[in-house]
Amino acid sequence: MFNPNVQVRPNVKDIEPYKPGLSNEQLRKELGDRPLVKLNSNENTLGPSPMALRAMEHELPKLHLYPDGGSDLVKAAIAEHHDVQPDQVFVGNGSDDIIKLLSETFLDAGDEIVTPFPTFSQYTFGAQVMKAKVNLAPLRADFTYDIEALLAAVTERTKLLYLCTPNNPTGTVLKQVEFDELMERLPEHVFVIVDMAYDNYATDPERFQFNAQALKRPNVCFLHTFSKLYGLAGLRVGYAIGNPEVFAYVHRVREPFNVNRIAQVGAIAALSDFEHVKRSQALALASRRQYQALREMGMYVVPSEANFVLVQVGDGMRVFEALRKQAILVRAGFAGLESYVRISFGTESENEVCIAALRKVVAQV
Repeated sequence: MFNPNVQVRPNVKDIEPYKPGLSNEQLRKELGDRPLVKLNSNENTLGPSPMALRAMEHELPKLHLYPDGGSDLVKAAIAEHHDVQPDQVFVGNGSDDIIKLLSETFLDAGDEIVTPFPTFSQYTFGAQVMKAKVNLAPLRADFTYDIEALLAAVTERTKLLYLCTPNNPTGTVLKQVEFDELMERLPEHVFVIVDMAYDNYATDPERFQFNAQALKRPNVCFLHTFSKLYGLAGLRVGYAIGNPEVFAYVHRVREPFNVNRIAQVGAIAALSDFEHVKRSQALALASRRQYQALREMGMYVVPSEANFVLVQVGDGMRVFEALRKQAILVRAGFAGLESYVRISFGTESENEVCIAALRKVVAQV
């Protein structure tokens, strides 16, 4: 008799499936047609890039054709955008895809990765799939990076080290001087993956910022996404910039058509939608100012450089459920952050609704 509990790889049983924020469709089933304030998934509340929408609509009659298997036109557009060479760009089905592919490329059972804690859970997921060990390097009490903790977590078996800046879910950034010190002291056998999904929202002049000079180091790559600033989360397009020799190996484990035709066209067009970018960045800055009101109410708000904010509320899950009953969706349940909720930035009116509701809920919890 076939028994999947016996037949599947043992380590798969230990993997906790990723739990995304509730979708609009799920919420409509639960809440009906009530006005919904959805601030739980770090999405761009302004919607997708209008230029991307037009380009994708024009491409729809070609859906019977396979996409470019290597995403070469997308790589060329990204390379021009960042002033790098096309072979220094790898395009994936979202950053998640690239994280998993890098894990499959580098990791064997018993190898190790290092991640900050708390941070994006998919770094751990990729390691678990490959039966690698995860070494956590806690952030400081104020959620800033602790370089000494990162270095202390590295061993001879460490293959990958992840840095997320601005970090999800804290919104805090890695400083340029911290990155430089880390790379100088880090053993050369460790490959560093810097996830910059939210950097387009950041304004801190002291933060680490990507430039072509950073590519002189062979053991580092930088992740970017079209899901946040460009509003194309539903398309799933991400990319890495780094060592072409590394990407040559990563290509061996990726699916042959990992980025669909419509997504490729939309991504290329979005790179030129400067007006949408400016509006999205301006909204993030204005939203940060709005949420300062929570500090005036006595709540601890972690200084954020992203398009979301982490707020200490006491019992995070109870606050989450109380807001959910009012059709206001935030995120809670992050390991190590049980007393916090993460709130994605919405429109000015959505932010005001959330702030007002949060003030009442926290006072009652």
